[in-house]
Amino acid sequence: MGNIQRALVSVSDKTGLAEFAKELHQLGVEIISTAGTARALKEAGVPVIEISEFVGFPEMLDGRVKTLHPKIHGGLLYVRGNANHEKQLAAHGIKSIDLVVVNLYPFEKTVAKPAVTLHEAIENIDIGGPSMLRSAAKNHASVTVVIDPADYAGVLREIREHDGNTSEEFRAKLAVKAFETTARYDGAIAAFLGKAASGAPTPRFPETLNLSLKKVQDLRYGENPHQGAALYGDFGKHFQQLHGKELSYNNILDLTAAAELVAEFEDPTAAIIKHTNPCGVGSAPTLRDAWALACETDKRSPFGGIIAVNRPLDAAIARAITEIFSEAIVAPEFQPEALAILQKKKNLRLLLNLGVPGSPLAIRSVTGGLLVQDRDTRLVSAADIKVVTKREPTQAERHALLFAWRVVKHVKSNAIVYATVDGNKSRTLGIGAGQMSRVDSSKIAIWKAKEAGLDLKGSVVASDAFFPFPDGVIAAAEASATAVIQPGGSVRDAEVIAAANERNMAMVFTGVRHFRH
Repeated sequence: MGNIQRALVSVSDKTGLAEFAKELHQLGVEIISTAGTARALKEAGVPVIEISEFVGFPEMLDGRVKTLHPKIHGGLLYVRGNANHEKQLAAHGIKSIDLVVVNLYPFEKTVAKPAVTLHEAIENIDIGGPSMLRSAAKNHASVTVVIDPADYAGVLREIREHDGNTSEEFRAKLAVKAFETTARYDGAIAAFLGKAASGAPTPRFPETLNLSLKKVQDLRYGENPHQGAALYGDFGKHFQQLHGKELSYNNILDLTAAAELVAEFEDPTAAIIKHTNPCGVGSAPTLRDAWALACETDKRSPFGGIIAVNRPLDAAIARAITEIFSEAIVAPEFQPEALAILQKKKNLRLLLNLGVPGSPLAIRSVTGGLLVQDRDTRLVSAADIKVVTKREPTQAERHALLFAWRVVKHVKSNAIVYATVDGNKSRTLGIGAGQMSRVDSSKIAIWKAKEAGLDLKGSVVASDAFFPFPDGVIAAAEASATAVIQPGGSVRDAEVIAAANERNMAMVFTGVRHFRH
């Protein structure tokens, strides 16, 4: 196969373009280009032939039609060495195009703007760009297709090392990248237009779910060493690693859960997570005090856990954290002194929570498909709860109930959380997670509190779903809890309420369930 003689260049992102085009010119490659890109190249002193001159037809319809022409796609798609193809090209005066450098109108960036209009979105749907990419990628046996400025250096290196062309392996790799890009691009367009057509204010579940995510990195292994794993998507937009070892599969799961938990709270809050369940959560006027409260809930489990805070992490809490072994810490900011203290732990992973909202949808894999649901972002305030017992909760109990409710939402079901409030400090006392019976979760939470030497007298208890029988409430009363928060909705609600009344407990219903499987 011959050298690369001619390149078609048409880019929205002009990063590194001038330098790349100059190198191509020096390598003897003729450059043709569309109006905006041609103008930029000319200003950089790069000789260029405008597309309208090359095809003998002007750009029209405000630039909507410029590269949709046989002289473009014929030059890309013909099979080199095919006598019939080459005869047809000669008959119609079509020249070969051996290199395509194209990136697309920024549709995804455009529709991410809060005030974007439908007209603006539609005008940023690229037609010619994906068409050229697909033509070039289909014929990658002969044509090199470049979608990413990060590949410019590799293309130049290949041309120099392979006598004026690129290797077949390299072209195939770039072709896959081009098809991945157009698939993701079309998916974004379909998702936006589908939502716009429905007029739905909430996330819409499309008839076809298009997922096209870039691989961020290969991971050492998955949940267990015998499982391979990789991370895909835009994780880096949400978290930035500042220090420590590479994140593991389990680290990523746990730090995501930890960050979501502390985001529920307005007061300075610290949480310790193991296997996506909280070991302890504390809120106080300072993070150092919040940390102490969280640690006291469970003195053994924090070892090797993930720590999350919702305030800039200062030196006081940093010193306290270094007293135990932790896998990772996630915070909205690390103050310089705190960062210096924590970075002495060579392997401790430190991550900034950048505060970028995540997807409104939660997706999980199942055999043969995916489950998609709205993410559980429902908040319950004091105005939402309904008192169902004879005794109303005190103000302190109400505060503790709402604190416990925010925690239990992040505990694997069946979930039980005992909590208390002491002045301006709120804390978990015992957490029971993931049991097949709700009363078993309650027993575990009580046992954990006793193991930690914590007194449940005057505490409150939260249940992520209704108590199906009075036994869970009776267990709480026997542990000296005085108030209960739960969704309600059981056929035995009357029996459960009666059990609370008999023990002079206050009980409130939220009307909201927080199963977490």
